[in-house]
Amino acid sequence: MALAGPQKTAAQLVGVVFMMGALAWASVPFYSWFCKVTGFGGETSVSDTGSDVILDETIKIRFDASIDRGFPWEFKPVEREMELRIGETGLAFYEATNTSDRPIAGTATYNVAPFEAGGFFTKIDCFCFTEQVLQPGESVLMPVTFYVDPEITTDRDAKFVHRITLSYTFYETDMPEDYAALNSDVTKDTDIN
Repeated sequence: MALAGPQKTAAQLVGVVFMMGALAWASVPFYSWFCKVTGFGGETSVSDTGSDVILDETIKIRFDASIDRGFPWEFKPVEREMELRIGETGLAFYEATNTSDRPIAGTATYNVAPFEAGGFFTKIDCFCFTEQVLQPGESVLMPVTFYVDPEITTDRDAKFVHRITLSYTFYETDMPEDYAALNSDVTKDTDIN
């Protein structure tokens, strides 16, 4: 049975709305995947090991830090800038302090500028890979180990980059479940005594 004119139009409209919703839903994970693969949008690469090639050419790395509005931590790079050879493994530290009177969990997001350099900035290890929990008044040094891929020197756009900025922003997140369970066990033990 074929649909009449208004019914056919309504069915097509529902189909278009459904398709637009599906595309909107899929766009966020697809864009995230695309950025991780290509380095577009300042996304970095990740590696288990350092570079096999170290060039005589140097590059400056600038470190930047910020926190989400109302997030009760202080967060800053220990060193604002370093210069290293392209391909050489670098180690930088960021310092975070919980200025509140309660334990707080936080997660760091990051990006690299200029965007052309994103795919060539390779992290080996980073505090941003995991959630951080700080006790009231606690301060920690958090490392990031990285290198700049020597292929940056042959890329059509990125070969003109002489300074890269690595930026982190910390956001408050929910406490990890295992941390909440540990705290409730400690509370029960203190209540019994």
